[in-house]
Amino acid sequence: MSTLTARSPEAAPRRSGTTPAPRRRGKPRGRMTGWLFVGPFVAVLVLMLIVPIGYALWLSLFRDQLIGGNQFVWFANYVQLFQDAKFWSGFGRVAIFLVVQVPIMLGLALVAALALDSARLWGTGFFRIAVFLPYAVPGVVAALIWGFIYGNQFGLTGAANDALGIDLLQPFSPSWVLTSIGNVVTWEFLGYNMLIFYAALRTVPGDLYEAAELDGAGPMRTVFSIKLPALRGPMVIATIFSIIGSFQLFNEPNLLKTLAPNVIGSAFTPNMYAYSLSFSGQQFNYSATVAIVMGVITAVIAYVVQVRGTRQENR
Repeated sequence: MSTLTARSPEAAPRRSGTTPAPRRRGKPRGRMTGWLFVGPFVAVLVLMLIVPIGYALWLSLFRDQLIGGNQFVWFANYVQLFQDAKFWSGFGRVAIFLVVQVPIMLGLALVAALALDSARLWGTGFFRIAVFLPYAVPGVVAALIWGFIYGNQFGLTGAANDALGIDLLQPFSPSWVLTSIGNVVTWEFLGYNMLIFYAALRTVPGDLYEAAELDGAGPMRTVFSIKLPALRGPMVIATIFSIIGSFQLFNEPNLLKTLAPNVIGSAFTPNMYAYSLSFSGQQFNYSATVAIVMGVITAVIAYVVQVRGTRQENR
């Protein structure tokens, strides 16, 4: 009598010539997922930055001629710009503004951040909000507020001059107008830079302060040995932002121009000059040339500051 043994499915032999099904790789799916995340940013970057820069560069290579219309002139607009006295006069003003205003603003922001971090300042919360609050005010509103204060006929300056009986304060005089604009910009962005420095100081480990206290280091020694070295990176970032903002100076002088038309002209800054060329003079090609040159100058100076700051931070 023979018996039959039932074989389990696992024990069944495989047929010859069959190969296991290949496993699906997740790499292509991962690539698509990554592009779904970065795709919107790349689209906005291309449409809002790359395309406008390319179009401005293309415009700068053309010029409207009396005969023939808009013609390709290569770099003739750039040659004309480097010989343009109005452009270099405005560039000189923003360069002076950068050299004088930026160190004062960053120095005051640094002092304010150190005062907040010292925990010895009375009313720290109120002081922090009071210093940062002007940054929340739109630039147009800030310029209008200070324009009213600077007014010789109706503002606080005019009232002070009337009380003294002499014209002591002249914010819109040719020798003081750039200082007046610098005061407005400092008032606006002091709190912004203070917040950058204060946030960096809050990340310093408490062990460093305890070790410094055990070694007998006083408050000033702690500032120069611990706090200031920790602020090198944020200082570089704030300096780069301030450089870019200085070369982009436009809102404040453009709004104050109505109060001092004889002092603040249409070419007071390079950005105002480009705006006037484009919207008042209909010289779009030359305006694009001014924008391209200022963008290159700003990028080069910001890059130099970043490289030097990074080298000092890595020492």
